[in-house]
Amino acid sequence: MSRTSRKSRTSRTGRRSRTRRTTPLLAGLAAAGLCAALLSPGEAAGDVPPAPGWTLQWSDDFNGPARSLPSAANWQVDTGHNYPGGPANWGTGEIQNYTSSPDNLSLDGSGNLRITPLRDGAGNWTSARVETRRADFKAPAGGTLAIEGRIQMPNVTGEQALGYWPAFWALGAPYRGNYWNWPGIGEFDVMENVNGINSVWGVLHCGVSPGGPCNETSGIGASRACPGASCQSAFHTYRFEWDRSTNPNALRWYVDGQLFHSVDQNRVGADAWNAMTGHAGYFVLLNVAMGGAFPNGVAGRSTPVAATVPGRSMAVDYVAVWTRGGGGGDPGTPSALHLRQGGTLGPAAGSASAATLASAGGANHDGAPHTPATFTATGVDGTYNGGSTQFDVLADAGTAVGNGQQARVSYDRTGDGSWERTETYQYFATDPVPGYERYTQASGLTSATGSHGTMTGGTVRVEVWNAIGNAPSTIGTGNQSVVRIPFG
Repeated sequence: MSRTSRKSRTSRTGRRSRTRRTTPLLAGLAAAGLCAALLSPGEAAGDVPPAPGWTLQWSDDFNGPARSLPSAANWQVDTGHNYPGGPANWGTGEIQNYTSSPDNLSLDGSGNLRITPLRDGAGNWTSARVETRRADFKAPAGGTLAIEGRIQMPNVTGEQALGYWPAFWALGAPYRGNYWNWPGIGEFDVMENVNGINSVWGVLHCGVSPGGPCNETSGIGASRACPGASCQSAFHTYRFEWDRSTNPNALRWYVDGQLFHSVDQNRVGADAWNAMTGHAGYFVLLNVAMGGAFPNGVAGRSTPVAATVPGRSMAVDYVAVWTRGGGGGDPGTPSALHLRQGGTLGPAAGSASAATLASAGGANHDGAPHTPATFTATGVDGTYNGGSTQFDVLADAGTAVGNGQQARVSYDRTGDGSWERTETYQYFATDPVPGYERYTQASGLTSATGSHGTMTGGTVRVEVWNAIGNAPSTIGTGNQSVVRIPFG
């Protein structure tokens, strides 16, 4: 079922390494998502497992001190009962209030993220929901995307579990800032569970609601019992694949490497398929709801009830996103270029990193790069598609007041050192609260010179600097900030 949300900023957390427990046998099975079945039920697996033949695009293995929040570079925390201006109760009738309290959301110090529903003395429920800052997870043309997590559902069953609704899922990027375009933008439910039943549901939502090609609001789904130990008593690996290497393109759902659901594009039709796959990509979510349409639909009652027990956590060992084949592993290649350490633009690195922008020193550098952080891609080929530059830069000035970051994107169509197109965007005034904010092309152009045309061995350059302020700033790199160029 659809669930919809609000973000709040979280503080950055420290990270420490864990001992990898991967054996040669596990390494050979990792690509099929079989690692969890071979690990003891309650333990964290360590690092994200290797996946031979796949390129790791993004991951989080939730290392960090107990009771710390998940990495703010990777995740944003949704709070309250809805997105601002979005459907009430997340669009599903669920009753909990999402918070950023470590009582509801925190690392456990043993390599897991824990989302814990709680009930207060007045009977009010709280819980937590997070979503990746990145919203560009997409199968490359001719290749495959995999989204995988190793998760133990809340360990509660029977009447005490009524109302529990844990989920691991993905929403289409255009949902952000709109909140009323579901289900057309697409939703992939990698893992859903309800009321402590020993079963995993995989569901596709698309098209229109009610009805449509995906039978909304139910979606196209399938379920099965978890292999071996129950879903609630042990960790299992839940995996979703979007395969653009086959004809027709296909979506597949797995638990512990066992396929239990698939949908191909012919089943939903060209219009619905194109609407959910033709945009920038998806963001990934983790949450535990209480009550709502899915619990009611499965159990015939709108729970929780008086017997429902609070305090049972969903534990997440890791979440990872891989690609295989296609255009070099980068979604939408060559249109999606990530800002990377070392000053390059290209496919996302496998982990979050950061670059420092020098202080503007109290001067006004609006429109004129001042000791910028510069990122460059060379040898770029592509035909101009008539669109415009888009970017999503994560920026943070800490507690500094009055800082403003600015970006300039330049295109050299032949790589000969002449910039045929240069776009300078209005600076973005960051707030004095630690935590990344999103600087996008929506800030508007302050100037643009030249024109676009075919790129043949061309160069793309992105410069980011502090235009105003008296303190340095930080921007996210690696698998964080991205620029989408209008070429295909």
